[in-house]
Amino acid sequence: MDALDPQHSKTPQDKHEKQEASVKGNNSVALKAGTVTIAQATSTNDRKPLSPSREALQRFVRDKRALMCLLVLLFFILLPIVGPLFYQHIGVPYHSTTYGVISPDQYHNPFHQELDRQEEGPSPQYWLGTDSLGRDLLARLMQGLLISLCVAVLVEIVDIVMGVSVGIIAGFYGKWVDQLLARFTDIIFAFPGLLFVILLAGIFGSSADSVFSNLPLIGANGEARLVLVSMALAFVNWPFMARQVRGLTLQLREQQFVEAATSTGAPASKIILRHIVPNVISIVIVQATLNIGGTIVSEAGLSFLGLGVQAPGSSIGLMINDAADLIDSKPWQVLMPSLVLTVIVLCFSFLGDGVRDAFDPRSRD
Repeated sequence: MDALDPQHSKTPQDKHEKQEASVKGNNSVALKAGTVTIAQATSTNDRKPLSPSREALQRFVRDKRALMCLLVLLFFILLPIVGPLFYQHIGVPYHSTTYGVISPDQYHNPFHQELDRQEEGPSPQYWLGTDSLGRDLLARLMQGLLISLCVAVLVEIVDIVMGVSVGIIAGFYGKWVDQLLARFTDIIFAFPGLLFVILLAGIFGSSADSVFSNLPLIGANGEARLVLVSMALAFVNWPFMARQVRGLTLQLREQQFVEAATSTGAPASKIILRHIVPNVISIVIVQATLNIGGTIVSEAGLSFLGLGVQAPGSSIGLMINDAADLIDSKPWQVLMPSLVLTVIVLCFSFLGDGVRDAFDPRSRD
């Protein structure tokens, strides 16, 4: 029985060969693990570093407050653009004592008046009620939002074009060019911005109504004066952008990559477009985002004072002014446009802070 036992039949040579095979197997496993580790390390080292814009985007995405504000602003931007297309098809035909049977696209129009349905509260037909002339408040609020956003965009376009052009030219060329543009900017800074806009709107407002009301995109809806208001706001805002861009251009002009491009004989226009403009985009985006909130408030303030949008046009400031006397009896007519204006301005402010922190993390300190 002992002779047939396989354990007793193994020789010392067989045991030695088994140990050598086990050692070889362990060495091969360790070699494979080491190869995988080296390959992973090599792939990690070969990964290209992120560009500054990608890094800024990642930092912005991690800012939850800025992302939330961006979503809220997207809602308020899409509301006046897409909202009327749906809102004017919601509801059933209605028998008006003045106009007979009218459809939703008529009584949900911001200019339509129902004098026998003045100052009504929210209802399935008029979601936010009606004003003192029987006009749909929600339709007028969306129209006012569209006006405010159009003014803000127009002002910022002029602000960016003028500010970036003057700032780069003054900072890059320096000498007498810088002195001349700097003195011109100081002259504009000497005017109190909002008071200057009020002065222009008060003096030339009536003329602007008659001149710009003939434009096809504006018409005689009381919104012609917005062209003058936009031009005036842009005129007093661009020096702030120019000062920021000029300061950054002065720093970039001393950098080695700009000096190297200059030493190779590259023309000034090529240096500005290839090396200066891409490096000032971040500060332009931050400054423009922060300025939009102030522009919207300025337009609403001018309309509240009667120097902006005129009746029958609609503006957030004009809606607040029309309902100011009804704050005790019909508070929602004042609270809704005021709340919308407050939310938009705060969201633009927080979004600007988030964009600034994304492009320059040191600003958090």
